[in-house]
Amino acid sequence: MDRERTAPVPTRRRILMGAALATVPFTLLSGTPAAARPRAVDYPSAEWQPATTSNYSGSSRPTAYPVDYVVIHVTQETYADTLSIFRDPERQVSAHYVVRSADGHVAQCVREVDIAWHAGNWDYNTRSIGIEHEGWVDQPAYFTDAMYEQSARLTAAICTTYGIPMDRTHIIAHHEVPGSDHTDPGPYWDWTRYIRLVNLASASADPTSR
Repeated sequence: MDRERTAPVPTRRRILMGAALATVPFTLLSGTPAAARPRAVDYPSAEWQPATTSNYSGSSRPTAYPVDYVVIHVTQETYADTLSIFRDPERQVSAHYVVRSADGHVAQCVREVDIAWHAGNWDYNTRSIGIEHEGWVDQPAYFTDAMYEQSARLTAAICTTYGIPMDRTHIIAHHEVPGSDHTDPGPYWDWTRYIRLVNLASASADPTSR
């Protein structure tokens, strides 16, 4: 996870201008400006666990930027602590998704149209989806079958949506991002298995599931 400089965001007043306030649910009005974006997740199996708007940049991808990569991370934190970090405006870091170790449960924290601050490289942030995986790089027991399988399904769905080739040139490690000083997902992440699972998930996916 990396800190990034925040970009200017519209004021709450401008977000609300022109809207019929009486028809907008209170939950959409009670947060920060970008919270006015509809909260439906991009990945149907995910749970919405939003990052604070101070920790990502609003955008309109893939119109504003093409989405060319999926970046694989390991949190170096627990699942719960990672979600808390993304909600902390002082941390200036986020990822689009977090995958839990025990059961592969997926949380979405940033909409795919928006730019999460996960790669430590602005160009790669604008052109990628970041997926965090609960665990530590030197503790392979965290990389469970459920985590691999559910993460692979998520990555397959992302690649299908944006036309990203399902290979190691486009599904990359955090440490492979230019300028990165991170080591995740580390030596115990089984890339051969993961890419195979991504392609299997793509082959068996319901084309109407996303």
